[in-house]
Amino acid sequence: MSGAASADSAGAPTGHAGGYAVPASAAKAQAATARTQRLLHAPWLPTLLALATPNVLGLVANTVVIGYDGYIIGRLGPDALAGLALVFPLAMLMLQMSAGGVGGAVSAVVARALGASQPQLANRLALQALWVTLGMALVFAVVLGSWGRPLFLALGGRGAALDAALAYGTVLFGGGLAVWLCNVLSGVVRGSGQMGLPAALLAGSALLHLGLCPLLVFGAGAWPGLGVAGAALSTLLTHGLAALVLLAYLMRGHGALHLQLAGWRPNAAVLRQILRLALPASLSPVLSNASIVLATAWIGRYGTAALAGYGLAARLEFILVPIAFGFGTALTTLVATNLGAGQRERALRITWGGSALVAVLTGGIGLAAALWPMGWMRLFSQQPEVLAFGASYLQVAGPFYGFFGLGLALFFASQGAGRMFWPLVGSVSRLVVVGLGGWWVIGVAHGGPQALFAVVAAGYAVYALVISASIALGRWRGR
Repeated sequence: MSGAASADSAGAPTGHAGGYAVPASAAKAQAATARTQRLLHAPWLPTLLALATPNVLGLVANTVVIGYDGYIIGRLGPDALAGLALVFPLAMLMLQMSAGGVGGAVSAVVARALGASQPQLANRLALQALWVTLGMALVFAVVLGSWGRPLFLALGGRGAALDAALAYGTVLFGGGLAVWLCNVLSGVVRGSGQMGLPAALLAGSALLHLGLCPLLVFGAGAWPGLGVAGAALSTLLTHGLAALVLLAYLMRGHGALHLQLAGWRPNAAVLRQILRLALPASLSPVLSNASIVLATAWIGRYGTAALAGYGLAARLEFILVPIAFGFGTALTTLVATNLGAGQRERALRITWGGSALVAVLTGGIGLAAALWPMGWMRLFSQQPEVLAFGASYLQVAGPFYGFFGLGLALFFASQGAGRMFWPLVGSVSRLVVVGLGGWWVIGVAHGGPQALFAVVAAGYAVYALVISASIALGRWRGR
């Protein structure tokens, strides 16, 4: 039967390719090679869309989980919700560093090795990435375990809200290795050109979390549940299960990379190859979050209504991030694979074309929000003053959301190129614009909220333009 598995005379499982029986291991190798060849030679736009679509869908599911956790924990009362709010920036930082920083860097180096027809190097890189994962998870566990209380106090946590933050954070960061492993192993699989499995696991984990989270938070029968800590434990269990599935997939050699344990001991040269890209990529979300914290602090000077309106309006970025990240991770793999094969011009075409597509998508959403801001704001509040501030922010910043998407897409493409200096400069530039611009508007010009919103929007533009200029001026030459 065509395509059916059988066994050869030596007992090895076989498959069929072109009507001829071949060993199953050879069939896997042929499929893996075909996937890499599509990345190198197929028309770039359909290839990018095929790679990005599952990523975007999986990340949308993850965005739903973020809102769902707020709903579930909110039922425990305002103190529990305030505690979650204290942990949220640090939890997002761990997610961004594990998925976009280290995970994206691992995707890039694995894809580059496979593009250069070096599967043994790709295997070594994947194994050494596990040591980086362990180290980063340990840093989060130790630092936030030791400094969690003073940090939450500095963010304004008091009383029951502080207790809730500590209960949630202790579990989440103490067991954070599950999150790190899931996201870094997803990066390895994406680097091999397989986007469907990580996206399916992300969506599946989200669905499992929807059922498990309330059970662990509220309990069942005579068991009272774990409260806020139950939500964190649900996150760890679902990510841990996904990590096990990814590890099994890689060790069975179903894709372009067959993870083998030979060479598992730490190797300084290979670790440097990963860290050279992972460290600056991980620092970028730190700077981005610092820009958001600064913007929030400046806007808070105009009162509670302004802060609430800005916070609700800025939630629109939760829709933009899955688009930019979903396409961006696909760009990382495509760019790295093509540069690994010496196809620099094709890598640049993919970079500019894919990033322009992301800019159009995110810019279109931002423009719609600027034209009809109340359509978004009334989903969350009916208070006139809050609505007015939020609408004002969207009218000013919305048209610049295209720069937001462009900058993120170029960041991921730069990961694929192994060139993270200028994206880091872009992040620093954005922080400087928001910091100094906010100080000037409030402390010197005594301007109104719209002037400050313009500063935030300018930060998006500066970030994207710095990275764009670096690529246009040939900073990828020699790769």
